Amino acid sequence: MLREPTELEIGEDGRLELPIGVLAEAGLNPGARIVAYSADDGRIVLRRAEDALTELVTTGSLT
Repeated sequence: MLREPTELEIGEDGRLELPIGVLAEAGLNPGARIVAYSADDGRIVLRRAEDALTELVTTGSLT
């Protein structure tokens, strides 16, 4: 859970910048590889690439 919610804006080029504080709270460091995908309920999910790939191989899908 984020202790400091942050409102973000998607730029005209479709990019979104996440503050380092949000990434740090999630345990992600600069240079970390992540996977982004849309969940069935409309949420955007960011996961460590290693965790997402392990789940995909194990279960056949990302939840």
